[in-house]
Amino acid sequence: MAQRTLTEEIMLQYQLHLANEEKSAATIDKYLRDARRFAAFLGGRAIAREAVMEYKGRLLEQGYKAGSINSMLSSVNSLLTYLGRGDCRVKNIKIQRQIYTAGDRELKKAEYLRLVEASRARPRLCLLLQTICGTGIRVSELKYFTVESVRQGAVTVSCKNKTRVILIPGKLRKLLLAFSRKQGIRCGVIFRAKSGKPLNRSRIWAEMKRICGKAGVKASKVFPHNLRKLFARTFYGMGKDIVKLADILGHSSINTTRIYVMTTEMEHKRLIERLQLVI
Repeated sequence: MAQRTLTEEIMLQYQLHLANEEKSAATIDKYLRDARRFAAFLGGRAIAREAVMEYKGRLLEQGYKAGSINSMLSSVNSLLTYLGRGDCRVKNIKIQRQIYTAGDRELKKAEYLRLVEASRARPRLCLLLQTICGTGIRVSELKYFTVESVRQGAVTVSCKNKTRVILIPGKLRKLLLAFSRKQGIRCGVIFRAKSGKPLNRSRIWAEMKRICGKAGVKASKVFPHNLRKLFARTFYGMGKDIVKLADILGHSSINTTRIYVMTTEMEHKRLIERLQLVI
């Protein structure tokens, strides 16, 4: 169903299509945001491969990183496929695989422990930090931590068309149940707002940022996904089993898991220097 121009009606239809494809709410928001950015660029012009190539060039001119451009192009390509305009799809920018990550973005275990201590006066936040970092879950998966599942010692998570079981460490299980009793939560979601609905991503993000100063940790390092990455690096460091780690994290590709366990630039530099090949 080829379309000449992108209208808001098409965007709403595309949104419904993504929902029917069982994309997560965050993914749908991201795809629509990128699609609308592309529509704004077109400004009512007809969809054509030349226009998509021009858009790709514009993103490069605006100084976006290659990874960000590829992410936006992926959304646009998805939209084009939905519209039956696969002939207009463009290729991603080739990126050499990194073997280390920037140290100024990596959350260290010592920093995580300081965050936990700094959040003691906020019991829910303190437990939330330990739940994400102690199990490696995505922040969107906190809603599956119910009183009933925690009592059983395992949480069944359905995310990105996959279902997996997350085992809860004994100590964390006791903390979660004790917190539930103290808060009068007898059933359902444990990490909830006053309305009873699960805490949303932005609320969690904001609460984490509030304790950065007290913990002495850079705010740029403090966000839910970094807790998940810390779990991944710690788990991998104990057994070097990347296949098992991929299963625990719910990754379809081990290449994704490799990104989680990359060493920092400084660690990579120390490793190279230990070779002692420069005399």
